Amino acid sequence: MSLLGGIRPPIAVLSVLLLALAGVTALTLGRAGQEAVPKAVKLSQQHFAEDGAIALRASIDESVTDLTRNAELFSAGDPVPPDAVLDKIGSVYQKWRGTAVVEISSGKLLAARGENLPLTAIDRGKLADKDGLAPRMVRLEDGETRLLSFALLTWEGKPQQLLVASSSLRFPGISLGKFRSIAVVGQDGHILSDDGIADPSQEDGAGRREQIKQADKQLKAFAATAAKKSRTHPIMSKEPGSGGFLGVSGHLTGDRYLGERAVAGYASLAGPEAGKATDATRLGLTVVAMVPVAEDSTATTSSAFGLLAAAALLLIGGVTIFLLLRTVQRPLIQLFLEGRRLTRGDLERPVSVPRRGEAARIGAALERLRRQLLGAPADKQSAPARRGRFGTRTLIAVCAVLLLAWSAPLMLMLNRAGDSVVVPQQMVNDQRERTDTLTDRVRRALNEGHADLTSVASLIGDRTEASEMSKVLESTMHQHTRYQSLYVLDAKGKVLAKAGDDPRSPSDEGPSDKAVRVIDEGGKEPVIIGTAEMAGRDGAAVVGEFRIEFLNSLLKRPGLGQVRVVDAKRKVIGANYGYQEFESLPSGRLNALAEGTGQKVGVGTRPSGVLYRDGDEIQIAAAAPFAGGGAASSLGWTVVSWQPASGLAIPEYTLQNRTVLAGLLGITAAAACLGWLHIVVVRPLRHLADQAEALADGDRRTVLYPTHHDEVGAVTRSLELIRQQLPTGTQRKRDGATAGLAGRN
Repeated sequence: MSLLGGIRPPIAVLSVLLLALAGVTALTLGRAGQEAVPKAVKLSQQHFAEDGAIALRASIDESVTDLTRNAELFSAGDPVPPDAVLDKIGSVYQKWRGTAVVEISSGKLLAARGENLPLTAIDRGKLADKDGLAPRMVRLEDGETRLLSFALLTWEGKPQQLLVASSSLRFPGISLGKFRSIAVVGQDGHILSDDGIADPSQEDGAGRREQIKQADKQLKAFAATAAKKSRTHPIMSKEPGSGGFLGVSGHLTGDRYLGERAVAGYASLAGPEAGKATDATRLGLTVVAMVPVAEDSTATTSSAFGLLAAAALLLIGGVTIFLLLRTVQRPLIQLFLEGRRLTRGDLERPVSVPRRGEAARIGAALERLRRQLLGAPADKQSAPARRGRFGTRTLIAVCAVLLLAWSAPLMLMLNRAGDSVVVPQQMVNDQRERTDTLTDRVRRALNEGHADLTSVASLIGDRTEASEMSKVLESTMHQHTRYQSLYVLDAKGKVLAKAGDDPRSPSDEGPSDKAVRVIDEGGKEPVIIGTAEMAGRDGAAVVGEFRIEFLNSLLKRPGLGQVRVVDAKRKVIGANYGYQEFESLPSGRLNALAEGTGQKVGVGTRPSGVLYRDGDEIQIAAAAPFAGGGAASSLGWTVVSWQPASGLAIPEYTLQNRTVLAGLLGITAAAACLGWLHIVVVRPLRHLADQAEALADGDRRTVLYPTHHDEVGAVTRSLELIRQQLPTGTQRKRDGATAGLAGRN
């Protein structure tokens, strides 16, 4: 018999699949989403930690790049006094807590600004190594941690100097809300810096102080666990094909205190591209974000529904398998045995004819053929006798209907998540805070871009040769991918030097007096332009055009849904997914949300988060306007994000999704196995029934070929052997003539 053909494999596979599906149904449907803290809340904390890791990595790498680029530009010109170097850097950037210039050969401090730097922690003998200028962390006497960044100042004929800058491991622009805390954790699991944990000694009330102590204790426990988990390789830490954050990330659940459960997310610092390490990622830091979440006391762990659904499937599946065994498999095997008996010459016992279907037709034909082998003439059976019984196709359809009766309600009716879905308030808060963090990240990115332009304008100084200015512009383009083009304009709008693409700023005008602006040139994307005036150059300025892809890349955050950056007129400037330039937001309520939030900027209010309900459709939305200083603050932009609640791991939606999945699996198993049975057995059996009746009616010329090497094929071969044993019409005439001559003699 064929290994994959025949009547047995489809029925056996269907039995195994139904048993497996019943087990899965019992284990998953009853407990789907019945957790005190929904999985959606845990995943949201994981995404929050990922946002913090992205912001911290970008801040560290940006700081190192800015320091290195400025040192290279200083080194490319005439020697500059150390104090002038620090003054120029300090006038453009305010990101460092302290800066200093040190003579490498002697270790002498030449100039310093800001806080005192721990210069004794610098091993000047290793600066020539490959990683000698890599940033490193040092711990101060008061226990705080500083990150030191280095760059070389090199002029011909002068001793080599080291430019040093220190910064704290604080998160730039992270919106924590009221109760969340976030920390930077080292490789050893110790907390290097944290935000959101108050000082217990400054709090009133013993209960509040105890609550803070518990939070601090829980954060330290999370930090130790997260540091250990972050040492896992990113590929091994995630499910295959999950995508999303490129580093190691996850969520943790802590102890319960006063009805609240501590939930944390963690994320290691990962590069912007897979497999690409940066100065920040080599530090081995991990970000941990923790928030207390009120437990849902109504959540239960009842498995009643799953057990009932599994029991119903076992009952229906048992009836289906019984019908297939009793009405399809058993009669076919009976025909196989009867046909083989007749081919061996055992013609004394009548053929046992099945009761119904094609098997009954073939059995009746075998009985007629048995009598013909014994010498009876071929007789034609009437059509009603042949077609009056239910066929095998009808039995297969009945089995399909039985399985559909279990699967269809699960797919279409049971466990529907209606308008009574409870969306945790923490999800709305997280959407708002993450949108606010993203808004600050976009604003800071534009501010940093304008600061770079200001630095370039300062470093170009009195250089008038186009080649010298282009060299500075090319160096900046190489180190920063945010620009599409850089160029120098004189007071009349003439391009003096450029790098990158051709300028798209209006050439008939002089440099704009706006630090950052957006123009619509009728192309496929908005043009974002930054301008920095060059001191002492009669209105000349350095202009940079930002790549719109750079803006859009900042908006791609997992778990935040659709994100749009809109201007003061609520026209779209950038997005994390496809959009058209200056199009409107997709709905009036989102437009109203952006407009209402933008009007609150001047009164110090927080960003807005809202839950929209429209029947069964539930949507979480948030909007956050540009708030804070810098060149980009005058743009009046707002970041709007929204996502359907049905895409979140909320208990009601989880139960609905798993119920629908169980129904789909049931239909798939039924369609696959019953379809397999129909193709391999039912269709060949119907064809064989017609051939068997034709043979019994006297057709001795048609040769019977088996389609498959299975039970139907075995019966076909038996009928072919019987056909070869039956006398043809010529033989019967010859035998009759011979018998007549013998009688006369």
